[in-house]
Amino acid sequence: MSYFVDDTIVAIASAPGGALQGILRLSGPQVVSILEACFVGDCDARLSETRLPQSIAGNLHGVDDFGLIPCALYLWTTSRSYTRQPTAEIHTIGSPPMLDACLSRICDCGARLAESGEFTLRAFLAGRIDLTQAEAVLGVIDAESDAQLETALTQLAGGVATQLTEVRDEILDLLAELEAGLDFVEEDIEFISREALEERLLHAQEKTEMVLDQVRTRAQPRADYRVVLRGAPNVGKSSLLNALSNQNAAIVSNERGTTRDFVTTELSLNGLECTLVDTAGVSLGLAGLSPEVVAQQVTEAQIAQADLQLFCVDSTRSLSRWETIEIDRLTADRGLVVATKVDELSVDFFSGNKVIYTSSKTLEGLDTLRAEIATALSSDVVGSGVVASTGVRCHESLRVAAKCIARSRCVNAESLGEELIAADLHAALEELGKVVGVIYTDDILDRIFSRFCIGK
Repeated sequence: MSYFVDDTIVAIASAPGGALQGILRLSGPQVVSILEACFVGDCDARLSETRLPQSIAGNLHGVDDFGLIPCALYLWTTSRSYTRQPTAEIHTIGSPPMLDACLSRICDCGARLAESGEFTLRAFLAGRIDLTQAEAVLGVIDAESDAQLETALTQLAGGVATQLTEVRDEILDLLAELEAGLDFVEEDIEFISREALEERLLHAQEKTEMVLDQVRTRAQPRADYRVVLRGAPNVGKSSLLNALSNQNAAIVSNERGTTRDFVTTELSLNGLECTLVDTAGVSLGLAGLSPEVVAQQVTEAQIAQADLQLFCVDSTRSLSRWETIEIDRLTADRGLVVATKVDELSVDFFSGNKVIYTSSKTLEGLDTLRAEIATALSSDVVGSGVVASTGVRCHESLRVAAKCIARSRCVNAESLGEELIAADLHAALEELGKVVGVIYTDDILDRIFSRFCIGK
């Protein structure tokens, strides 16, 4: 990837394919002169005299085979743009051949084609955003659910960057006081007491570990989630699995204990990929190594691996004592109570409990159940406030930074010398700098920005 920012780049910034409108984006010092060579506005104002952001209607001219192309020009001529360079967007008809011809015309006038993510890279190099926010831009582009989009937007707004900036500022202030004391060590002047130093080091460590906890949940992106259907025999688990997945994945029978092994099927909910698992009905008082006992053991193993369990009860009969106990044990993030067979005569015994009423025959309540499953599974993503790529990249740096600050507290407690504390804080500062991009290498930038699409 090119890190030369003194030329002018251009790319198609709208999605591929035909549309009512297409967008061409330019950034660089020669934006105005390039536009003056190929754009004519409906008004008489000269682009070179523009000092404020402007929206100008006009035409691109000289475009091969198309002649004049009507468009709207959005122009930022100062460093207040996204890239802190003169920047422009040309909004015109979203015909792919026409956009390609416009792109060629602009390149003929002096621009070059942008590389993947180069606009966002220029924003980062100009200090407009840090690396965590650059990754959030990619998170917004790639979001496949409301939860993922909310997480990316939170990070883009500075959710992670603000916390890390505060920690870095605190460590820099501490280093200034420590190193001032080292400069005047022979003057017997105490710039900061051991007690005050411990308090501030503890605060910096707690903040760093808080961010580390946030990224830890995103350090390993999930390929899918496991949702296990559980309950007594013959309450309609297999029928519910078939109805949710719109497949005949499980055998359905009125005979108790039809399901002895677990059955799985795939389900996509609002961008989240789930594996639905139908398990054998739980029967109490079994002993030995009968097939029923083995089936119970398999069920318990599946529940232990579950991200979410759907505890199914038959709405045509009253709850058993075991079912009542199990419902009380369910936690909000690990289980949902699902009443089946509501198309038949139902018993009203769920006062005080949140229950999702469903019917595998009439499909009543299935959309509500799908929405509740998606909400439950995505709650950890929203709560983390960190996109997956940031979690993977930053986890080790944050761990090392927290370890360095913790070590400096031990040095302070044992009075081993402020120079050792300063050395640990320098190391922590370097690791935090890697996270936000104060310290970076070309390899890191290539790894991040090469995943962007061209035009972003």
